[in-house]
Amino acid sequence: MKVDYNNLFIHFVFITAGRIPYIQEIHRDRIEKYITGIIKNCDSRLYAIYANPEHMHFIISKSPDYGENQLAEIIANASAKFINDNNLCKGVFAWQQSCSAFSVSKSDVDKVSKYIINQPEHHKIHTFEEEYHEFLKIYQHSLNPTTSV
Repeated sequence: MKVDYNNLFIHFVFITAGRIPYIQEIHRDRIEKYITGIIKNCDSRLYAIYANPEHMHFIISKSPDYGENQLAEIIANASAKFINDNNLCKGVFAWQQSCSAFSVSKSDVDKVSKYIINQPEHHKIHTFEEEYHEFLKIYQHSLNPTTSV
């Protein structure tokens, strides 16, 4: 059966391999625009994106044709290839083998979008590790012992 209408909002967090700060400010906009195109090509809509040096946040309304794992893999593989093919970082770029995906209610999309866009200010106060653990508390998940942040 085909879904004609959906309301599926997901906040993704990708982390660079080894939490190495690969993403340079000079290339951030180009990387974000490329990822925007990947998301659009997957029949999904991007609301906000911000690529920090060692992690990236984005919120989308996703197509029901793609599961979270499938969409994350497409975005991770294509963006890593783009970054490496265009020499947008020193060394070989890679994302960690796993990411986080948090469901967001429609009423919270604007709040989460503002949070994502405000990443530079947020990280003047909180480290990524503090931020990540706070997400796990908010979404009531415990950290899997095999998950690295």
